[in-house]
Amino acid sequence: MDTNNVSFTKEMRLATREIHNISDALVNAKLAFALYDNSVWAEGLLIFYEIFKFLEQNVSHEYLPEEFHRTHQFELDLQFYLGNSWNQNYQPRKEVRSYLEHLTKIQREKPILLVAYVYHLYMGLLSGGQILQKRKNISRKLNPFAGKGSTEGAALTTFEGHSIHQLKKTMRKLIDELGDRLDDETRQQMVVESRKVFDLNNGVIRTVSGVNRANVKIVIFVLMVILAYFALRIVF
Repeated sequence: MDTNNVSFTKEMRLATREIHNISDALVNAKLAFALYDNSVWAEGLLIFYEIFKFLEQNVSHEYLPEEFHRTHQFELDLQFYLGNSWNQNYQPRKEVRSYLEHLTKIQREKPILLVAYVYHLYMGLLSGGQILQKRKNISRKLNPFAGKGSTEGAALTTFEGHSIHQLKKTMRKLIDELGDRLDDETRQQMVVESRKVFDLNNGVIRTVSGVNRANVKIVIFVLMVILAYFALRIVF
C-alpha cells in the first residue's frame, strides 16, 4: 500500500480492517445482550475501565486531550450499575492484567506507541459505543425487565458540551499530524500495535459472562409478546 496517498489514520484502519470486523462480530455477539441485562453491561464497562484509566494516566494531553478522558464517567456508571461499593473487593481479571502488562511494557520502552491504543479505543467509544448506548436506550423503553424513565448509567458515552462529530474530527487530526512526524520504523510499529489493540480487546471481551442469563430474559420477553398477540386475537 502506498502510504504517501492516505492519511495515517486511514492507513491504520486499512491495516486492521480484517481483525476489526472480527472484533465487531464478537462485540455484537457478546455485548449486544447487555442491552437487556444491566449486569452484562456492567461487565463490559468493568473490563475496559482499567485500560482507559491507564491511557489517561500515561498518555500526554497532546495526544489524549482532557475532553476525551472517561475515567470518572466509567466510575459513575459502575457505581450506578454495581453500587457504591463496586470497587471495594474489585480485582481486574487475568486477561485485563495481561492487557495492562503489555501497555506498561510499551510505556517503558516506547510510549509513543500507546497512541495506537488511544486512537482505536476512543474512536470505538465515539462510534460503536454510541450505537450500543442508543440501542440500550431503546431497549430500556421496550423491555419490561429494564428500568424506565432514567438516563442514568450513560455517563461513559455522554460528552457534555462536545459534539461527537467534532471529537472524532479532533482525534483524527491529532493522530494524522503525529503520523506525519513519525519515522517509517515507528509508523510501522504503530500499525503493528493497531492490530494488537484488537487482539487484546477480543481477549477481554470473551471473558464477559452473564450472556446466557440475558438470553433467558430475551426469550421470556419474546414469549410475552407472542402470548399477548394471541390473547388479543382471541379477544377480538
